[in-house]
Amino acid sequence: METSARTGRPAATARTAAVWAVLRRELDRQGGRELTVLDVGGGTGGFAVPLAEAGHTVTVIDASPDALAALTRRASDAGVAGRIRAVQGDGDALASLVEPAAADLILCHAVLEVVDDPERVTSAIAAALRPGGALSLLVAGRAAAILGRAVNGHLGAAAALVTDPAGRAGPRDTLLRRFDAESATALLTAAGLTVEETHGVRVVADLLPAAVLENDPQAVLDLELALSARPPFRDIASQLHLFARRS
Repeated sequence: METSARTGRPAATARTAAVWAVLRRELDRQGGRELTVLDVGGGTGGFAVPLAEAGHTVTVIDASPDALAALTRRASDAGVAGRIRAVQGDGDALASLVEPAAADLILCHAVLEVVDDPERVTSAIAAALRPGGALSLLVAGRAAAILGRAVNGHLGAAAALVTDPAGRAGPRDTLLRRFDAESATALLTAAGLTVEETHGVRVVADLLPAAVLENDPQAVLDLELALSARPPFRDIASQLHLFARRS
């Protein structure tokens, strides 16, 4: 679980707990060594700043100058501006933005759904990892999108998601593709990475009324963690988290 380096208190929410649990195990595995981290599409620093607070050096690549400006302010407020570097660029250009075999840990969260060529991006990620380096990949789940549209009465869009090869609901869909565990694993395997763990993220958090989330956030967080690695619950989560390693 994420903790603040300054306060030591848990900072993870039900929507990020499964990801932070995996990342924390990897940080512990490294035995306190300072890691070189690359956060592709890292935006305003929701992951980058806590990682920098934990003593790691983080480069955030994002296409939005506004997000990077917010990241810079956030890093400064947290006292870790010296550990975070902001680089403007999009995922499709990743190969030209990073050095080969330079990163110990790469985060690529909510990126492969919107890039033009996910195979090229995952190949660039694999090339940027040092041998033994790890990737935290977060992608949109197809099953959750199907169920969400169906229960809201959008049956045509749900049917389109079932049959569309990329998992889209039609030409007005804001995402270019969605994944299941098998398709995401195949993508990483083709890039030369070995998937070690697969979890569901936001298994129930997106389904619960706001009052439940507010009244007992710890119970929601505990349930998310309990369900995150258990099929079929894992597979109907809003997002899928795959943790993979370069051999």
